[in-house]
Amino acid sequence: MNKFFGHLKTVLIHRHLVFRFCCKAGIPWQGLVHDLSKFTPEEFLPSVRFFKGTSSPIGEERRTRGYSSAWLHHKSINKHHWEYWVEFRDDGTEYYVKMPMNYVKEMICDWLSAGKTYNRNTWQPHYPLNYFLKHESYYKLNPETKDFALKVLHMFKDEGEEKTLAWLAKQKNY
Repeated sequence: MNKFFGHLKTVLIHRHLVFRFCCKAGIPWQGLVHDLSKFTPEEFLPSVRFFKGTSSPIGEERRTRGYSSAWLHHKSINKHHWEYWVEFRDDGTEYYVKMPMNYVKEMICDWLSAGKTYNRNTWQPHYPLNYFLKHESYYKLNPETKDFALKVLHMFKDEGEEKTLAWLAKQKNY
């Protein structure tokens, strides 16, 4: 029962922060409906089972099973994940689609919230940028999408939350 409520609390904290960030970034509806799939049985049940409290249960499910059923479901229906925008072609190549601005904004809000959610007591504004740079080879983003996301993460580190999200709200294209 502790895992159930621990995971539920983590998801609710994360969604609250995403909503707050999305409102500031000019996409309140996306913030409101963000990650509702986490309450589906396909995602919620494995996430409760693999809940640790200090990191995403997706990683623990991967370590245990070799893959994450929750993640496979989540990324396939949530357009704010860059993985949604990777096309696997018949010739074995990958094509990285330029993400629409509203999903890039939500992705960035998601990243900021995830960092704050899992590092509640130690979080600093440079964490999202440092995390991205440390794991940069993992992110298979369209070059324009990647450049824009990096610009926002640098701005967040240097200018802070309020100024960055107010600027982001005004952006229509990249």
